[in-house]
Amino acid sequence: MPFAVYVLGLAVFAQGTSEFMLAGLVPGIAEDLGVSLGAAGLLTSGFAVGMAVGAPLMALFSRNWPRRSALLVFLGVFVAVHVVGALTPNYEVLLATRVLAAVANAGFWAVAMTTAVGMVDDRHKARATSVVVGGVTIACVAGVPAGAVLGGEFGWRAAFWAVALVSLPAVLALARAIPGGRPAPSRAGARDELRVLARPQLLLTLLMMALVQGATFCTFTYLATLVTEVTGLAEGWVPGVLALFGVGSFVGVTVGGRVIDARPVGMMVAGMVALTVGWTALALGAGSAAVVLPLVFVQGMLAFGTGPALITRALRQAEAAPTLSGGYATAAFNVGATLGPWLGGTALGGALGIGLGHRAPAWVSAALMLAALAVVALALGTARRRVRTAAVA
Repeated sequence: MPFAVYVLGLAVFAQGTSEFMLAGLVPGIAEDLGVSLGAAGLLTSGFAVGMAVGAPLMALFSRNWPRRSALLVFLGVFVAVHVVGALTPNYEVLLATRVLAAVANAGFWAVAMTTAVGMVDDRHKARATSVVVGGVTIACVAGVPAGAVLGGEFGWRAAFWAVALVSLPAVLALARAIPGGRPAPSRAGARDELRVLARPQLLLTLLMMALVQGATFCTFTYLATLVTEVTGLAEGWVPGVLALFGVGSFVGVTVGGRVIDARPVGMMVAGMVALTVGWTALALGAGSAAVVLPLVFVQGMLAFGTGPALITRALRQAEAAPTLSGGYATAAFNVGATLGPWLGGTALGGALGIGLGHRAPAWVSAALMLAALAVVALALGTARRRVRTAAVA
């Protein structure tokens, strides 16, 4: 695996830390800036929306830039807005920096995906994808807890400074490791690349990605509430449970990346079936720590082990859009990361009328996975019909 792929994973680690650490900093931000908890919570929503919208837009904007230049610009903007965010006493400015950071992060992700798979042959594309995605799992294991500790000891601004400082080595490494020069000219124009999004198979894969990620982040967002209110564990267990999910994620993305290239469809289907069973089991067995703790690890492993299979499938189906393919995959990921917590919170509040208490997010995750399996069945059935039609013709 080229060293440059690991450098991309390092940069994603820094950006992933910023994306997820805010959950533990919201109370401190609200108190410091004199805003409500709800207003401070919008900083997370602003980041998610910026990621979903920014990925295809930034990929399109930078489509003719040299890959190294695009990555350095996006990461440079990301660092700069974190410095501004750490210094500002104004909530509106902080919200603007979160949106800009998300747009820069989305642009980086979109370019990084296509850059990573472009550095390896067809037999190692899923593994290259898993290395980049692995940066997010390491952020969950190490970066997010470290940000929470810094925020608790020195205030939320310290966590913003830390993200900026951690990103600087990635800037230097990118400048040295990523090859210079412009990407090979694409035969497809910008409009042609946008038309690729209308392909049914690609749309189905992107829908699968959104549903799987929605299921993952639906329960992960409210995992602390589940283990304290239903399982009965003390609050001191929460960081360890979150880290357990992160460790499982890292194992899943590492192992999955090595085997997906050999059996991409089989791994994708098996992983999604197992995730459906796992979220259902978690909802049913949430009252027992002996059930919850192993399942937290397993579900993290399955979710991030299946992710590279879906991303690689989307990139292959969007090969006719070499610039925007990474943007499409990044947008689908973040649509799910936005939709899942919203649905989980709505169910938790009883607004969906399901009355399942603190187990509700796990049940919503199971329902989202059932929907994802229905999309898989539709996609595979459509693909088989196309093959038969082509054979007859």
